[in-house]
Amino acid sequence: MTRKQWLLGILSGAFLALHYVLWFGSLRFTSVASSTVLVTLQPIFAFIGGYFFFGEKLKGFAVCGGILAVFGSFIIALGDFRIGGEALFGDILALLGAVTITVYFFIGQHLRKDLSLVVYALIGYSTSALFLLGYSLALGYPLTGYPSSDWMWFFCLALISTILGQTILNWLIKWINTSTISMSILGEPIGTCILAYFILGEVVTTQQLIGSGIILVGIFLFLMYTQQVNKLKN
Repeated sequence: MTRKQWLLGILSGAFLALHYVLWFGSLRFTSVASSTVLVTLQPIFAFIGGYFFFGEKLKGFAVCGGILAVFGSFIIALGDFRIGGEALFGDILALLGAVTITVYFFIGQHLRKDLSLVVYALIGYSTSALFLLGYSLALGYPLTGYPSSDWMWFFCLALISTILGQTILNWLIKWINTSTISMSILGEPIGTCILAYFILGEVVTTQQLIGSGIILVGIFLFLMYTQQVNKLKN
């Protein structure tokens, strides 16, 4: 590896750590719905960054699909939005979380052209863990003393969300650009509704069904017209 690759790999981990600090920090001030939806605004930042950094140009229908999917996310969470006061600060943190995770994927899109998945993930995750450890120690957050049920959820976050979830996206980023990865993440609100139904016994509302349908249509439009552009290039 070159010195530049090492530096970018470390920077990637730093942005991933910053994303977690901002996103999880936002949950102290605003609702889960507001935070999740604002973080999933990352396709907008991905469209802009992809154009300026990688010269990616999207057709009008693809952009419309992206905006439509974002609109669907807002519909799902509409009833849980909070406005003003501390909630506004939390919303800003969540929005910054969307920016930082987008930068993380842009760095990955560049590095994964030459680095294997294992090497890239090892550097990024290790760096992120060290940054978060330093952050926790600096603010005096305890690292032990949590109940066994919390450790089970910590393990699930590490195994399912990171090793199985985040790593799949890092594997795909070698062949799929950040804009497409960001669009796929818009499926999170739909997954949230499904999991809440089966695990927490929550009722899926008409509003959530409508929002989920709009998200799926938006993702379909984006992928369909993006694929057409790629075929024309080839």
